[in-house]
Amino acid sequence: MSPLNIKKGSTSHSAYNLRASYGETDERHTLAVTVINEPGVLARVIGLFAGRGYNIESLTVAEVDHQGHKSRITIVTSGTPQVIEQIKAQLGRIVPVLDVHDLTVEGPSVERELGLFKVSGKGEHRVEALRLADIFRASVVDTTLESFIFELTGTPDKIDAFADLMRPLGLVEVARTGVAALSRGAK
Repeated sequence: MSPLNIKKGSTSHSAYNLRASYGETDERHTLAVTVINEPGVLARVIGLFAGRGYNIESLTVAEVDHQGHKSRITIVTSGTPQVIEQIKAQLGRIVPVLDVHDLTVEGPSVERELGLFKVSGKGEHRVEALRLADIFRASVVDTTLESFIFELTGTPDKIDAFADLMRPLGLVEVARTGVAALSRGAK
């Protein structure tokens, strides 16, 4: 037993995650939250996650209606079904929040992420990096005699796979936008 007397079911990864595990497995969910675009709204939404020890895997925010002063926050998070329902309910109670949609349970959706990859290398490593970029349909957006910057759009898994293949070829730096998602269909 640790000096903090942390009970079984807790994790050593976070000081906040002291909830007992009841055998339910964590699920990954994509939430689309429409909010009034005013100062402090993002801080309140993120504060809800931080204050309760919930993790945010991806966060994307942008204004979607300039005339109506509305922004869309796309959050990818994980938790048990009970925790996800609690998150959605608590988000809905924040005053500037207009709408909360769980794209994971509402039907098919499209998720995309943009990644920029700086790869440094010479000789065969450069040739191999270009070959892999072509296979993944990544664009070269900058080049020098010793490096490339590739741009790739796709699912988070595709972005991860490309990064994994570029590591041994001289991957120096990665920048990712986070997930942007929309539900499929007319509504």
